[in-house]
Amino acid sequence: MAIAEPIRHRRTVEILDLRHFSSADLRPLLDEETRLWSRMLSWDYNGSADMILRYVDAKILPGYAAIERGRIVGYSFFVYEGSKGVIGDLFVADGNWASDGVDIETRLLTHVIETLQQSPGIHRVEAQLLVHDSGEVSAPFLQQGFSRHPRLFMALPLTNSQKPQTASRDLEIRPWSDQDYQPAAAVITAAYRGHVDSQINDQYRTLSGSLRFLNNIVRFPGCGLFDAESSFVATERGVRNMVGLILCSRVRHDVGHVTQVCVLPEYRSRGIGELLLAATAANLRRRKFTLLSLTVTEANARAVDLYKRLGFATNRVFDAFVWEG
Repeated sequence: MAIAEPIRHRRTVEILDLRHFSSADLRPLLDEETRLWSRMLSWDYNGSADMILRYVDAKILPGYAAIERGRIVGYSFFVYEGSKGVIGDLFVADGNWASDGVDIETRLLTHVIETLQQSPGIHRVEAQLLVHDSGEVSAPFLQQGFSRHPRLFMALPLTNSQKPQTASRDLEIRPWSDQDYQPAAAVITAAYRGHVDSQINDQYRTLSGSLRFLNNIVRFPGCGLFDAESSFVATERGVRNMVGLILCSRVRHDVGHVTQVCVLPEYRSRGIGELLLAATAANLRRRKFTLLSLTVTEANARAVDLYKRLGFATNRVFDAFVWEG
């Protein structure tokens, strides 16, 4: 007697505009995502989640939600910045990876990418998806002509074993102040001229773009809460001109994250980057922080080698994607 094949019920997942929904609809999914960020990156995602939910309730966050049986099982959102679109996030609940044979993440990303590429006046799209392993969601990006740049998420345990670093006589390492915006933007623009990271983030290419980058880092909680106390600048003694800087944010009550560290090209190979990192680590250590993390482009071998030498370990590899039309 022939054995009947088991009946496989095909799941029906709809992809709908995120603005159809409220924070109450999205909160269970964001609660799950917050737990993932904590487990994977030692990152408190609650501040970002609260901001997303406020924008969802205000109906001003463009994006898409994956809906199964009336419940949101995944979402992705994006923002417009002038002629650029930035994909802000992509998350699908655990156990909801496939729908009718097509990956839900792929369906969400395809909708987002097509919307951005077809938006009038949009000539560039950027995305960095930290909680997705390198290559994991690359297919829809590569199919639509994006370039891919693997990046490393690295972390340093803040033990008491690191040796203190002292600046040379012609350099001063001092805390960040609100008067540092303009010179810091000039340093960032000069430091990234012709650099691989200026391909990934076009804000680095101009002084006005670098100022926007600084404003986003210091005033908005997208990369944690800016921590002025553990952020420093390097200046030349006497003339006082800025030659390097490091910015740090608090991403958990006991975890710092370097959002920017750079040195003017003509001042490299003098240990300034190491001094800045040491100043931040020492400050956080005094305040009982347990971990310092950062991200770096894999192709930036010089920086990767420095971080490894200082004790940073690679916890994960993720991708940055860029499209220019």
